Amino acid sequence: MSWRSYCICFTICTLITILPVIFIEIFSPSSVNFHVTETLLTQFNLTNNNTLYFNFKVNITARNPNKNTIVYYRRITAIAWYKDNDFAYVSLTPFDQGKKNTSFLQTAVFEGSSVIKLKHRQLAEYYIETRAGVYNDLTIDLDMRVRYKYGSIKSTRFNPPIVQCRLRVPLISNGTSISSFNDTKCSNSYFFVDRDAGD
Repeated sequence: MSWRSYCICFTICTLITILPVIFIEIFSPSSVNFHVTETLLTQFNLTNNNTLYFNFKVNITARNPNKNTIVYYRRITAIAWYKDNDFAYVSLTPFDQGKKNTSFLQTAVFEGSSVIKLKHRQLAEYYIETRAGVYNDLTIDLDMRVRYKYGSIKSTRFNPPIVQCRLRVPLISNGTSISSFNDTKCSNSYFFVDRDAGD
């Protein structure tokens, strides 16, 4: 093989390797970011028969940082967890999110009762947290079905990765709490992929 042929072959191989990466970097939208901005926990009582009575409200925002992408939220389910036990869920109102936009996802209201089974260590932690007036292991998961439009190209509907909001929530008793809630960023994988694509 001549030196010129080698250079051409090397250049082609390099382009084949690099071009998909460049394409992804240029044309893939940035991930949507979610924050819990406010919580209101006024009841969180666990009885001897493992029944949890709760009144819990959460405000969540979504930030679409992209200047070329519109996100269409077609289903949003907020699921409340405490120490690995899901105890309530609520459906939030679908909406369309414009470019470079921060949207409020409606207040998620969890109210009622549910049977949960805490392990011995988790139960001990619950009593410690109750005495302290702050619950450390409350989590809100967002299970969504979306589609998006990038420029003039619109995706099919898909299920992005679950968004997890791990919270430290003060209990409000008689209108007061011992501490304030801090704005909390939720964790999620890259938003614009279908989590079921490999199934």
